[in-house]
Amino acid sequence: MELKPGYMERSKRKKILLIGDDIRFFSGIATIAREIVLGTSHRYNYVIVGGAINHPDKGKRYDLCTSTNDIAKIPDSEVILYPTDGYGNADLIRQMIKHEKPDALFFITDPRYYTWLFEIEGEIRQQVPMIYLQIWDCEPAPIYNANYYRSCDALLAISKQTKALNEVVLGEEAKGKVLRYVPHGINHDMFYPVVKDSEEDKELQKFRKTVLKDKDFDFVVVFNSRNIRRKSIPDTILAFKHFLDQLPAEKADKCCLLLHTQAVDDNGTDLPAVIELLLGEKKDQVVFSNPGTSTQYMNYLYNMSDVSILISSNEGWGLSITEAMMSGKMIIANVTGGMQDQMRFVDENGKWIEFNESFCSNHLGKYKECGEWAIPVFPSNISLQGSVPTPYIFDDRADFRDAAAAIRKVYDLGAEERERRGLLGREWVMSKESKMSAVHMCENIIEAVDETITTFVPREKHEIIKVKERPLKTLKFPVSLP
Repeated sequence: MELKPGYMERSKRKKILLIGDDIRFFSGIATIAREIVLGTSHRYNYVIVGGAINHPDKGKRYDLCTSTNDIAKIPDSEVILYPTDGYGNADLIRQMIKHEKPDALFFITDPRYYTWLFEIEGEIRQQVPMIYLQIWDCEPAPIYNANYYRSCDALLAISKQTKALNEVVLGEEAKGKVLRYVPHGINHDMFYPVVKDSEEDKELQKFRKTVLKDKDFDFVVVFNSRNIRRKSIPDTILAFKHFLDQLPAEKADKCCLLLHTQAVDDNGTDLPAVIELLLGEKKDQVVFSNPGTSTQYMNYLYNMSDVSILISSNEGWGLSITEAMMSGKMIIANVTGGMQDQMRFVDENGKWIEFNESFCSNHLGKYKECGEWAIPVFPSNISLQGSVPTPYIFDDRADFRDAAAAIRKVYDLGAEERERRGLLGREWVMSKESKMSAVHMCENIIEAVDETITTFVPREKHEIIKVKERPLKTLKFPVSLP
């Protein structure tokens, strides 16, 4: 077996305690965690606390070494999984650190799920560094997250916006941390364009007929995400209906909206009721596919579509549009959160935009030019929302009419031009500039983890801190369109 570049024998590797979704599942976090484990298991040994809501396997222990060896193509991986409800608790992590003796703790997702972990950071960081792969959906800079960010030795920011917000919140304290831009990466061998007229294309056509229930559609718009409020699925359906209304009847009848999501969810809405209201007799032009399926299923789903749409009002990253791009498809996306990175907006000098304290988001439309594979929808309404744990955050609402115009723009391009632009998107997500392939993401992770472990200075058991009055921090950010 030819060993991977950078391969280390198991006995020489550092051990990572990873907390996130169970890597055997298909949530966005699980998908990214799985790619990280498979792509870095030649450099690190892993013990994983794999979470789920009411996990059916909680309390068990799984040895995933053999399956990891087969996929990662190494002879001696060490990957042990402990399923748990949620993401565990303080006592579980204490036990893991005591018995597994990891060299670093690596965790993923919203800080609200880890308040219990941040509460014991003092004792954890006496032993190992805390590395946080994290995201923040929108400005203003979340000052209320300051203590969470201070509790980490490394902050790996999934989006450029997140990195800028981390720097604003931490101020001078950011200089004492490993702070890197580490965008999500997609496996280019699992998401790819199916070659026309190949044997696999024959399977794809059978798949298409099954998913579309033998209906003959010429233009398919795919949506893939959860049925929750911020994903704006009713607005997506309304945009599709408005798009159909602009076409001659014979062309409109050949268009389909494919929803890969739960039809009904208490966190979202009753989508069949929305579809019946908006489309009436044409409701069969909105088709549901089966959520929670395999990677091959998802690759075929993107391949049978013409464009992927995601107009969420808040979106940290938007993994489905990255998968679509890697599959060689165009995207329509709301200009918010990490989706901005994937559209590759450029500044007045033609360079991929960067964010800073005075410009943390492009949702106000400062820059309009982006990659040819993307059709941006700029928010028509930006509302300051909040809750007790998250007192303020912008909610970027797209107008369904703007989304409909974006669909029409893609439709009018024609199949050949859509294919050309989609392949440009795949080429870019695989590039060194974007770092959005699984290969580049894992290289990024290895550099960040190695730097963190090498520079880690354990905290003292006790610290004397002089309590000062907290200074009032008022943020400056644009409040009007340029």
